[in-house]
Amino acid sequence: MKFLALALFLLLPVAANAQKVVTSADCTAERLGTDVPITAIGLPVSAVTLSAPQWREAANGNPAYCSVEGAMAPVDKSPNARPIRFGVALPAGWTMRAAQLGGGGMNGVIPQLAGGLGRGGASVLSRGIATYGSDSGHQGSMGRGGPPPNSDWATNDEAIANLGYMQLKKTHDAAMVLIERMYGARPRFNYFFGTSQGGRESLTVAQRYPADYDGIAAEVPIVNFSSLMLAPELVRIQEKSIANWVTPAKVNAIRAEFMRQCDQLDGLADGIINNYMACRAIFSVKQGAVTQGELKQGAPKRDPWAAKRCPGNTDPNPQDTTAAACLTSGQISTLQMVYSPYEFATPLANGVKSFGMWFPTTDPSGSGLILPARLKGQEGAAADAPVHTHLGVAGVTGFLMKDLNANPLDYVEGGPLNKRRVELSAILDATNPDLSAFQKRGGKLIIVIGTDDTLASPGAQLAYYQAVIDKMGQPSVDAFARFFVLPQTGHGLTGRTYTTEGQPQAIPSTYDRFGIITEWVENNKAPGKSVTVTAGDRSLPMCAYPAYPKYVKGPTGEAASYTCAKK
Repeated sequence: MKFLALALFLLLPVAANAQKVVTSADCTAERLGTDVPITAIGLPVSAVTLSAPQWREAANGNPAYCSVEGAMAPVDKSPNARPIRFGVALPAGWTMRAAQLGGGGMNGVIPQLAGGLGRGGASVLSRGIATYGSDSGHQGSMGRGGPPPNSDWATNDEAIANLGYMQLKKTHDAAMVLIERMYGARPRFNYFFGTSQGGRESLTVAQRYPADYDGIAAEVPIVNFSSLMLAPELVRIQEKSIANWVTPAKVNAIRAEFMRQCDQLDGLADGIINNYMACRAIFSVKQGAVTQGELKQGAPKRDPWAAKRCPGNTDPNPQDTTAAACLTSGQISTLQMVYSPYEFATPLANGVKSFGMWFPTTDPSGSGLILPARLKGQEGAAADAPVHTHLGVAGVTGFLMKDLNANPLDYVEGGPLNKRRVELSAILDATNPDLSAFQKRGGKLIIVIGTDDTLASPGAQLAYYQAVIDKMGQPSVDAFARFFVLPQTGHGLTGRTYTTEGQPQAIPSTYDRFGIITEWVENNKAPGKSVTVTAGDRSLPMCAYPAYPKYVKGPTGEAASYTCAKK
């Protein structure tokens, strides 16, 4: 009878104004407890302790809520093991919904549980939804200047696995206990919202814990986490020879060549590379190894950089920063590597054979793709040259090499670290294309990426899109998922036109992430294969992969003037 009653409850719709109300008198340790039994957590922890709850009065558009933080002690007792610190925000008026919020960068802090979803959106909490998240099992955000103090967690296997996937389940399970203690019920609908690292986490829960979530909305997911951390090193290794070094002086020439060959591929020369697949096909030179789904055109030995080659392979003016600057053969070999899939010596988890790298972009120097100086281990570097560092370098020196003081440029593809590469990909990467379990339980998924993203890899993201379609078939995918692409927008899903005349304009990219996923989950109103996005009074269609906004006729700043086309 108890099971039947629960089943009937779960079938009931949640009215927009249905709420369970709590007050500051309910925000107590007597009600919420001082710990959570480890038997309530689906993966191993040695203890779950709770701090004293804090009542927060309504402010900044958020309702009053009860804030609870806690810590999950690791099973490993080594000095470099770390707890998972998590938080739960319990609104005064609860609509029987919950949402797990993903992290960012290399994590290390609990997400802003009362924060918005970006680009001006109202917070999830303000909608009467309980929110929760964690620091992923280590403390302190990794910066770009090398590993900070106490970063030895990056050599601890349990901490790495927590970051990869385990913290997501552990945090979810602890949050469900606290929600039930506060309101006397578990959520009717549970969501996951994540961006970047949080986007990878969004995909991870769809792949690993499909029964826990009803709707998942991810933006710019990093997908192939293990390879993304390594990719900047692969570029620097390619540039070990000084002849292959692409200097900052070449940025304008590279960008201009992308625009010259690709701007008009969508039927309009407007400073936006909308036809991202055709542009990728021009500059990706790995014929025979091009990511599935990409257009395959041209001869195997085609030379997309022919117009930029320096006569006699000698640069007459290496300091020329204009669009007219030429490129040497070595520099072109590096650009070919950066803008084509990188093939692995051994397939990684889920049979992934390559990393997609980057798409032609208006920001060639973004996220350190082009560096102004030589590094330790590179030809021509000064005696005191620094070791290369970037946001994810601890994933190379710590996770992979198990030595935070190692030089990441010592990595050798297919070398002695190959076995570890494969192991880490199984822990960290969200590349499993089989989402059938999530689909069968009625889950809905939305992913949005930008092709000008130089932090995440659009090549890897689109390879994953295609892998899911190949595995499940387009009709099945359409029934539960939307894979959207915003051309020429970056990691924050914003971008500007690139023109040599006139003022650049913001590329439309604003949409209602919350509204789209909740309408689909709760009211079965699926989004179309095209969603109108805006920027001020301008609009464009946001098209589902592999379609792009193709200009037809009419005002260029209106979505109605475009169609979502595949060719």
